Amino acid sequence: MSNGKAQFATRAVHSDTPDPGTGAHITPIYQTSTYAYGSFDRGAGLFDRSEQGFVYSRVGNPTTHKLELVMADLEGAEAAVAFSSGMAAISALTVSVLSSGDHVLVLGPLYGGTESLFEDTLARFGITSSHVTEAELEEALARGAAMLYLETPTNPTLQIRDLARIGRLAREHGVLSVADNTFSTPWLTRPLEHGIDVVVHSGTKYLGGHGDAMGGIVAGSTELMGQVRLEGLRHFGGTPGPLESHLFLRGIKTLPIRMERHCENAAALAGVLESHPAVARVHYPGLRSHPGHEVAARQMKAFGGMVSIELRGGRDAARTFLDSLRVFTQAVSLGDVASLATHPATTTHSVVPVEVRERLGVSESLVRLSVGIEDVRDLEGDLARALGAVEAVHAHAA
Repeated sequence: MSNGKAQFATRAVHSDTPDPGTGAHITPIYQTSTYAYGSFDRGAGLFDRSEQGFVYSRVGNPTTHKLELVMADLEGAEAAVAFSSGMAAISALTVSVLSSGDHVLVLGPLYGGTESLFEDTLARFGITSSHVTEAELEEALARGAAMLYLETPTNPTLQIRDLARIGRLAREHGVLSVADNTFSTPWLTRPLEHGIDVVVHSGTKYLGGHGDAMGGIVAGSTELMGQVRLEGLRHFGGTPGPLESHLFLRGIKTLPIRMERHCENAAALAGVLESHPAVARVHYPGLRSHPGHEVAARQMKAFGGMVSIELRGGRDAARTFLDSLRVFTQAVSLGDVASLATHPATTTHSVVPVEVRERLGVSESLVRLSVGIEDVRDLEGDLARALGAVEAVHAHAA
């Protein structure tokens, strides 16, 4: 079903239309590496792209192609390209569009792996980057850049970026804008509708939703996605398997109802955490105390399933809190139906230099919570028990 007038939830369920070859209601898993093209001339046409079709699963597979069509539809993009992980998607995009001498502006903080890609890996090839604030953005764009990169919301501090303003400024200065939409998913926010040029996802998170598949997505214009497929996918080979593509297609069907529960639970927990004496600060855009609340309310359907907290007592408090959890699982990643908790400074952002982490607000006291779809009463009880352990340690030390 590709009815642009249908609502998001309907498209999420029905965009995986029956397989044209077999009539299968769910797109089959095409477990093949290569495809017979039948004749010399057709083979030549497929390779010079004068004919359309599949030739080799590194650059295209029917199951994966359906995932790409679905994600392009849900993000409001002309086209999309799927990858084997979120970092494969981000890396492929950057090597496809950036050249030695180019400069990237970063509205951070970003996921630690992305930070390291810009700061270390790309720098070795003459591609430089610098962090800017939204207040500095217009002046920085005027000085020249090839790409502007941001997350919405940011990982792990959950800052909110004004996508409409950012997209407008980037286009006025001819700079390609890229938004990592992993935390929001297209159910909450569609950056292209706000003027952003390219969207990337770690599909491993909410799109799959069940912690059992790795994948990534890049979505944007047909022309740019053709370049990303030709250079970023064909040359670097970060191709998803057809089984993973099938799992993402399955996960996307329940994305709207899962996100509703994630958001409801996260909002309830954020309100409880904000008043707890062991918590110094809660980062959640749904709270009126959040500096980006008004912008979030304007550009998000709801406020997401991620909550970050700063505990009183630094790393020791974070250790006590995390080791006392029983329902939340200590693990990296996010977007699972099960609740996860991690300490970014020693896990997801450990590759970022300490001084940079501190400047970006990734402190030793910060804990990131990926709120699942369990009964919120059990989640509240788990957090209360862990925070009680933190208070007990503080009382003993005093």
